[in-house]
Amino acid sequence: MPGTQIGYVILIGIICLLIVLFFSFVPVGLWISSLAANVRVSIFNLVGMRLRRVLPSRIVLPLIKATKAGLNVSVNQLEAHYLAGGNVDGVVNALIAAERADIIELPFEKAAAIDLAGRDVFDAVKMSVNPKVIETPMVSAVAKDGIELLVKARVTVRANLERLVGGAGEQTILARIGEGIVTTVGSASSHKEVLENPDDISKRVLSKGLDSGTAFEILSIDIADVDVGRNIGAQLQTLQAEADKNIAQAKAEERRAMAVAREQEMRAYVVEAEAEVPKAMAQALREGHLGVMDYYDMQNIKADTRMREKISETSKKTIVDEKKDR
Repeated sequence: MPGTQIGYVILIGIICLLIVLFFSFVPVGLWISSLAANVRVSIFNLVGMRLRRVLPSRIVLPLIKATKAGLNVSVNQLEAHYLAGGNVDGVVNALIAAERADIIELPFEKAAAIDLAGRDVFDAVKMSVNPKVIETPMVSAVAKDGIELLVKARVTVRANLERLVGGAGEQTILARIGEGIVTTVGSASSHKEVLENPDDISKRVLSKGLDSGTAFEILSIDIADVDVGRNIGAQLQTLQAEADKNIAQAKAEERRAMAVAREQEMRAYVVEAEAEVPKAMAQALREGHLGVMDYYDMQNIKADTRMREKISETSKKTIVDEKKDR
C-alpha cells in the first residue's frame, strides 16, 4: 500500500512537470489572445515558431495590431521578415501610420525592404506626413568683392518613400546645400547684394534640384542668418604684397652678392697687377730705363703721400670728436 501511494505521487509529479513544460513551450496565452482578437493562428503554427526559434510574441502581437487596424498581413510575411532580421513591430506601426494618413501608399514589401535596408520605416512615414527641418552649419562663402559671408540655412525636407532604399541621406543634402550657397554667393558681384536679398540664395539653390538621388524631397530652403566675416580679398592682397616684397628682397640680395663678388674679383686683379710693379721696376733698372735717383724720388713721393693721408685721417677724427663734444 505505501508503495502504491509513492507511485501515485511520482506519477502526479511527472504529469505536473509535463503540464508545466507544455505551457512553457506552447504559448497558449498568445493563442487565446489571438482567438479573442479574431486572428486565426493555430496552436500548431505557434509550436512551429518555437521550433524555428521565432518568438511567437514578436509575430502574434503585431499581427493582432495589424488586424485590428484593418491591414491585410499574413503570419508568413511577418515571420519571414523576422527571420530576415527585420523589426516586425516597427514595420507594422509604419503600415498603420501610412494607412491612417491616407496620402501614402506603402505596401508591406516596400516597408520591409526599407526596414531591412537599415532605415527606420516608422520615422520615414512620420517624416512623410510631418516634414523635418534640417539646420545647416555656418557656410563660409566669398563674394566677388572679396568679403566673406557666413550663411546658415534651414531646410525643410520630406521623406520620399520611393527613393528611401538606395537614396542618399541628410549629410548629402547638407553638402549640396552648402555647395549651392557657396556658388550663389560667389557669383554675386558684391556682398551687399546678398545682404539686401538673402532670399535669392534660397531661390537659386532650390532651383538646382539638389534632392535628386536622395531619400528626401526638399520643400523649402530658408536663410536663417547671414553674417559678414573677414575681408578675404584684402588678406589675399596683403599676402601677395608680402610675397612680392620677399621676391624683390631676394633679387636685391642676389644682385648685392654678385656686386661683392665682382668687387672682390677686381681687387684680385689690382693685387695681381701691383705684384707686377716690382718686377717691372727691376727690369727697368737693369735695362737702364730707370735711374737710381728716379727710384728714390718715387719712394719719397709715396712716403709723402702716406704722410698726407695720415694727417688727413687725423684731422677728420679731430673734427668728429669736436662735434661730439659740442
